[in-house]
Amino acid sequence: MDGIINFLKQTGVYKFFDGTSGDWRNLVMIGIACFLIFLAIKKKFEPLLLLPIAIGMLLTNLPGAEIFHEALFEGGHVHWEFFSSPDTFTAGLLDILYLGVKLGIYPCLIFIGVGAMTDFGPLLANPKSLILGAAAQIGIFATYAGAIALGFLPNEAASIGIIGGADGPTAIFVTAMLAPSLLGPIAVAAYSYMALVPVIQPPIMKALTTKKERAIVMTALRPVTKTQKILFPIVVTVFVALIVPSAVPLVGSLMFGNLLKECGVTERLSKTVQNELMNIVTVFLGISVGATATAKTFLSWNTIKIILLGVVAFGIATASGVLIAKLMNLFLPEGKKINPLIGSAGVSAVPMAARVSQKVGQEENPGNFLLMHAMGPNVAGVIGSAIAAGVLIALLG
Repeated sequence: MDGIINFLKQTGVYKFFDGTSGDWRNLVMIGIACFLIFLAIKKKFEPLLLLPIAIGMLLTNLPGAEIFHEALFEGGHVHWEFFSSPDTFTAGLLDILYLGVKLGIYPCLIFIGVGAMTDFGPLLANPKSLILGAAAQIGIFATYAGAIALGFLPNEAASIGIIGGADGPTAIFVTAMLAPSLLGPIAVAAYSYMALVPVIQPPIMKALTTKKERAIVMTALRPVTKTQKILFPIVVTVFVALIVPSAVPLVGSLMFGNLLKECGVTERLSKTVQNELMNIVTVFLGISVGATATAKTFLSWNTIKIILLGVVAFGIATASGVLIAKLMNLFLPEGKKINPLIGSAGVSAVPMAARVSQKVGQEENPGNFLLMHAMGPNVAGVIGSAIAAGVLIALLG
């Protein structure tokens, strides 16, 4: 009978009610995890990352699973002594996987894959795209100021602001360094809004432009030589290292992946980082980030504020790109005008934001093809958000 009683005390059902391992908040988090699984599978909202995040959230909130221990990373530091002391803690699977997030490994590996899948040709063909990509980063710093006003600490506000860049790996990289306690809600917000790009952006784009502006047809992009494509990642890496060294882990990884793609002699490596490496790291990153969304940290007023600030950040970033494009048109001659819709692609959601620009443009002018023009600001936004992250880390890290 003692054996049976001990067994029953080890069940998750008992731990829901014993007041030590779980309570009603765990049930709420399990419900949220199931809802995210529904969004990932049924609605196809960023399923490659939202599904692993949801599973990590589900596992970490099951009482008694002991798969993730917040105490191992308390205070924003890795307590290595607990890993080597099984009498205190027995590290779970997600504790081990989370080290890749905490040490900044996974986001950088993701950026290598992103670089290998990115064509910087449209940016090189139209360097003015850099201005539009930089304009979208206004959302990051405006939201930083708003988060400060709502009572968040500067390092927390910086992590929240990065949501405006619509760049999940960068948001995770910054948050893991500056505000690890907010990693769960920030990651969920960042990837949720990335998935909602086709829903959030069009109303803002249409509200800030006229029918005539949306119908502007842009001239074809000039061809870009292979030499230019090879030199670009090298030059950018050196330039960023000299100006914002703290951004090098992300920018350098992005450019390394792109060089693998463009140099023409590392096709096997390029395909590997685009497929096998990217897929493996995506699983590890998603499930370990989801594990940080425990009931204790996720169910709070701060989480609600983060979700709301994320919408604000994304909206400001979209609007800034469109408005700067309109401003540039005041100084450009006829025939060289920019369709303001491509300014919204300055956020880092590649290539989804560029496709949204194309779709909204074709609604006004079916013969208008903006996709390649929008890819310039889109890839510039990836670089811009990584540099913005480096600036924030340098100031607050």
